[in-house]
Amino acid sequence: MGPQPPHANARKEPYVQSPQPFRILTVCTGNICRSPVAERLLQAGLNQVSPGSFEVRSAGTRAMVGEPIQPLSAQIISTFRGTPEDFAARQLNQKILRETDLVLAMTSKHRGEVLQLDASLLKRTFTVREFARMLAVLETRDDAPATGDIVDFWRALPARAASVRHLALPSDPADNDVVDPYRRAEEVYHQMEDQLAPAILGILRFARLTAPAS
Repeated sequence: MGPQPPHANARKEPYVQSPQPFRILTVCTGNICRSPVAERLLQAGLNQVSPGSFEVRSAGTRAMVGEPIQPLSAQIISTFRGTPEDFAARQLNQKILRETDLVLAMTSKHRGEVLQLDASLLKRTFTVREFARMLAVLETRDDAPATGDIVDFWRALPARAASVRHLALPSDPADNDVVDPYRRAEEVYHQMEDQLAPAILGILRFARLTAPAS
């Protein structure tokens, strides 16, 4: 028998709605290609898991402030049934980081730039692809609580993920990154999608497996 999801056989009880959502920030460079895709698709998926429990936003380390999502990125969002409208790129800053529980960067370089702004986020900042691999490791364990407040569970999750980082290292460090398609051919946008979509789906899978039934 293969690995079972955390507490697969435990009696499940509904989570209590927390007044303060768990806040996720996705980060790239211009905040118009990669991080908006991650933002909108994570938000859409997490809304299905527990409406109102998660707030996903994005920002750029050198943002094209006020710009909408690039058309090809918007198409990807729509393909996965997210909402690309009503978006304006914004610049990453310390205030935004202070209001964030988990940072998911598009590359290791972006992760480093986040930590330059706020080193206290060391154990709460990952690339989106490495975070998905860490959650896959945690899926094989049975120490996740099956009851309680979903937001409290997720606030404890970054530290748990960091504790298994050594078990989720890629064979090639480049596998931590999502390619930047800005001003590049359409096939690069497809490459971005191929790298980003499995990570997002892995995060959403973990959210579903660890969320007790209502």
